[in-house]
Amino acid sequence: MRVALLGSTGSIGRQAIEVLARHPDAFRVVALATGHDAAGLTEQAARFHPAVVALGDHAAAAALDLPAGTRLETGRDALERLAVREDVDLVVVGTGGIVSLRPVLAALAAGKVVATANKETLVAGGHLVMPLARALAARHAERDPRDALASPLAWLRPIDSEHSAIWQCLAGESMRTVARLILTASGGPFLDAGPEELAAVTPERALRHPTWKMGSKITIDSATLANKGLEVVEAHWLYDVGYDAIDVVVHPQSVVHSAVVFVDGSLKAQLGTPDMRLPIQYALTFPDRRPSPAAAANLVATSALTFRAPDESRFPALRIARAAGRVGSRATAALIAADEVAVARFLEGSLDFPGIPLLLEAAVTRYGEGPDQTPDVGTLIALDAEVRAAFTTGAVGSSSS
Repeated sequence: MRVALLGSTGSIGRQAIEVLARHPDAFRVVALATGHDAAGLTEQAARFHPAVVALGDHAAAAALDLPAGTRLETGRDALERLAVREDVDLVVVGTGGIVSLRPVLAALAAGKVVATANKETLVAGGHLVMPLARALAARHAERDPRDALASPLAWLRPIDSEHSAIWQCLAGESMRTVARLILTASGGPFLDAGPEELAAVTPERALRHPTWKMGSKITIDSATLANKGLEVVEAHWLYDVGYDAIDVVVHPQSVVHSAVVFVDGSLKAQLGTPDMRLPIQYALTFPDRRPSPAAAANLVATSALTFRAPDESRFPALRIARAAGRVGSRATAALIAADEVAVARFLEGSLDFPGIPLLLEAAVTRYGEGPDQTPDVGTLIALDAEVRAAFTTGAVGSSSS
């Protein structure tokens, strides 16, 4: 399978590179793209000799040293051009931000498989993305309902560990038999912290996740439970399930990655070590399984698996995200733009930890309401920019305001 990897030097991208490199018989890297890391992109290009690379930072392009035959793509629509190339079968999206929505839509419209870790794709644009995935699946279902590509999830493949877990639990099952989805959350490093401790949280402490090794944005989102709220919205779109049928359960050991409850009362869960290479590889090799660089789960060594309900009074971001999802896509687009701003401000020191959910709620209240809850791509991008401009500076969202 011929692969375009967007966000190749980020956390997800580097781990995807590991998976791709282990299976040279199955994958050929055709295109690589990243935002600013010219050195990392140069190293990856030397390793895989792709036909083309893209670098978002034009100033950094002078530092690129590409192999003979590798071309540099530039311009605002470079990611879209990579995503629709005739020699690309699979587009892996490890980039963050609303910038990824256009290449995802373009790839699906061109009949490419998309494996994505980008939350904006579904949180802001689920109403645009899922109809394309369903249409591709329907075409294959008409020819053979048993075809692995006769499912929307075969075309828009989730890389998140939780959504990969649910996807795996649903293998061979009918959605008509599903009663509930259960998303598990580690609870982050402040699971038992009181209000005073949360008010004093520093970025250094928040970045020390107890079980996962991830990028800074998703690590802070895990600490606030905003990440789990965004995953609730994603689950709604991916599996066409109502918000009342999506539960969140705190599971500190991060061994049970999520579960599905069926109408007969049976519960099916997917277990594994907390290693993102597992869901990345499942998305790349579906419907097959291959040996993985990740270690297998050891239940005896794990000993105890515990679960508890989330405390939304101490971690209100989960409640705010679910409420935004019920309002519609304009509200969730405002939510995810505000979340990126809030995390950046917290990491730079201009917003305290409890101020993160306050900023999220302020953004959803100010920009999320309105009759148009199915905005087009241009409206979503404009809304994203408007929310960022409004909340990047100032006291709005600070817990002391």
